[in-house]
Amino acid sequence: MGYEGYWEDAEPATQDGSQAASAMTVSAAMALAKRSLEDITVTIVGEVSEVSVKAGYKAAYFTVKDSEASLPCMMWNNRYRAAGVQLAVGQLVQMTGRFTLYAAKGRMNFDVFSIALAGEGDLRLRVANIARKLQAEGLTDPARKRALPAYPDRIGLVTSPRSAAVHDVLRTLRRRYPVARVLLAGVPVEGAGAPAGIIEGLRAVVGAGAQVVLVVRGGGSFEDMMPFNDEALARAIAACPVPVVTGIGHEVDTSIADMVSDLRASTPTAAAEAVSPSRESLDALFASRAESLRAGSTFMLGQLRARVSRMADRPVFSDPMQLFATDAQALDAAADRLSRALPNSIAHSRQALTASCSRLESVGPNLVTRFDSQMRAGAARLHDLSPVAVLGRGYSITRTADGEVVRSVLQAPAGSLVKVSVADGSLECEVKDSTKAEIDGLDER
Repeated sequence: MGYEGYWEDAEPATQDGSQAASAMTVSAAMALAKRSLEDITVTIVGEVSEVSVKAGYKAAYFTVKDSEASLPCMMWNNRYRAAGVQLAVGQLVQMTGRFTLYAAKGRMNFDVFSIALAGEGDLRLRVANIARKLQAEGLTDPARKRALPAYPDRIGLVTSPRSAAVHDVLRTLRRRYPVARVLLAGVPVEGAGAPAGIIEGLRAVVGAGAQVVLVVRGGGSFEDMMPFNDEALARAIAACPVPVVTGIGHEVDTSIADMVSDLRASTPTAAAEAVSPSRESLDALFASRAESLRAGSTFMLGQLRARVSRMADRPVFSDPMQLFATDAQALDAAADRLSRALPNSIAHSRQALTASCSRLESVGPNLVTRFDSQMRAGAARLHDLSPVAVLGRGYSITRTADGEVVRSVLQAPAGSLVKVSVADGSLECEVKDSTKAEIDGLDER
């Protein structure tokens, strides 16, 4: 009933101005409304638009709204802490409580018994809890993030093979850094099995030799991005032996995978740009290196040219004879001494030879006569002792077939061959018979 209807139904006031007996005071009316409202318990869903949670307050104060209305709320601190929700503007919450009136101010509040994040808000709470856990372990610490290789030969790419993101990445790499080899692991990026697939894709490209890995997907709702908020995937990215670059969703989207990766790029294209040097930067690098090589070569050639000049100025190269001057002088001195020594030595030897010849001539005839007599006597004795002379007197020498001189008949038994030497030749003979003689004074041999 509106105010107008209420006053029409009320009894008229008395002549002295007092109201009819049915009229209520403001406090009584507020008390009646308070009792009526507090008997009603309802569950409300709304978006948080204001939050006031301060250390000195006994309760948390906030406002929820929808497109047409807003409602001030309060929740006692013990209930607020038990709910485990950190209220923030923009959250969608579901709360259960009752309406209550603050009579002194004539203001209605919603006394909240329990509260929870609704829909995406609940997902965000779970993600926030995982993020705090990993942050406490140091996995999101910037100090543990690794630098990307400047010029990777092999780039791993983990994404959906049918998404627009894979084409964006490949097109960017082909344009900026076509020399790199891309190792693609096609995996699901949505759904309950997506985290396990992405983890396996990481292992596959790293096992194939990737030096850096891109984990990318295009944009989508918060629920679509939930696989990249998976704790197991976050730990796999942090434990990856090579740097990981994430390019998930759009620039405003941030996932737990982004937080633990070595580099978070705003989009898949930005991720591809992060791991590939641009052609312009390569041209500038090559130009710089070429200039450094030119300058270094010029400096080195100058140093070598100066060194060669110093060497060429040395006396040994300007006058090569100086290298052998000392030895040449020593050789000349030795040759001079030798040229003087040889004639002197020859003259001295000639004098000594002349003196020896003179002495030999003076004693020569006597010596020749004496030596001639001795030689003749010796020759006669040798002739007398010669076996040839003995054979000339009618004797012979008998030898066995082995050439041994026969001194006994035992050396030449009957039938053996012997060779008999006489004065003018030799005879080949066969022994027919032999007789041993008895000669006194001779031993039998």
